[in-house]
Amino acid sequence: MLKVSRMAGQLVKQFGPRLFSTATLGEPATEIFTGTSTFFRTTTTIVPVRTRVAWIRFPVIGVRHGSTLALNKEGEEKEVKTVSAGGEPEEKSITSYWGTAPSKITKEDGTDWKWTCFRPWDTYKANVSIDLNKHHAPTTFLDKSAYWTVKVLRYPTDLFFQTRYGCRAMMLETVAAVPGMVGGMLLHCKSLRRFEHSGGWIRALLEEAENERMHLLTFMEVSQPRWYERALVFTVQGVFFNAYFLGYMISPKFAHRVVGYLEEEAIHSYTEFLKELDKGNIENVPAPAIAIDYWQMPPDSTLRDVVLVVRADEAHHRDVNHYASDIHYQGHELKQAPAPLGYH
Repeated sequence: MLKVSRMAGQLVKQFGPRLFSTATLGEPATEIFTGTSTFFRTTTTIVPVRTRVAWIRFPVIGVRHGSTLALNKEGEEKEVKTVSAGGEPEEKSITSYWGTAPSKITKEDGTDWKWTCFRPWDTYKANVSIDLNKHHAPTTFLDKSAYWTVKVLRYPTDLFFQTRYGCRAMMLETVAAVPGMVGGMLLHCKSLRRFEHSGGWIRALLEEAENERMHLLTFMEVSQPRWYERALVFTVQGVFFNAYFLGYMISPKFAHRVVGYLEEEAIHSYTEFLKELDKGNIENVPAPAIAIDYWQMPPDSTLRDVVLVVRADEAHHRDVNHYASDIHYQGHELKQAPAPLGYH
């Protein structure tokens, strides 16, 4: 028992001052001894109202770069900017969620890679030679239901956006990225429940969602949404997400067929976009830098080139989703047929 007490005393002597320091800021401190071991530190100053306690903290993961955390007179944390040798405050660097500086990546020409939403190994050259006229003729009841569902949804879209194709593309991409994420999420959970592989379909669908999101980030550089259009996104996306989630739970083949027909309509919309660009009704501005890096496009590319590669992506999504729906019609699960290889 005496041996255990001595060991505990040594531990308290070593770590006690770090964990249990209650020294008042700016006040001298004395030590209280128990036997031969220091138990904790405190002050001898009597404060009439209250005592401010200054805890000595462990190092915190995620220190903010370009600034320092300090305690002010009230014992509260405040941020102190670091100052350079010239007397100017240093600019804070961008930090990640964990508080660490992002890794520095350079392009082949030696310039810095400035995108954090995707990396050089995520880029590719779109296959613009893909067949744009391919159409899945609806034959079954579910096919016809999916086809006319999409046709009905297109009418209010045309009425709202009319010839504003840049804004139409940007707003519709906020919805187009939903199906891949919902399908990938549900297949992911199914794979976990059944302890089985997915045949690569989880990755394929999540890549589709990420690709659609990059379309959105690209067209944001071309057309800025208005306040009521942003409000519309909350409503449409909220309704569509839950409707598609429920539809995928009931019938994945119907859900994939709907997306296939949605992509066919997207191809039509981008074709009309190109016609307006060729007529001069829409200015053919230089391509955004994010598009040039993502699709590995030449530096002198224009908006027309961007629309071409985005339309090719939509054609690929069309084929993937019609293929997924066909697999379900044949009575197979997606895992029994390998997923198509990405977008590269």
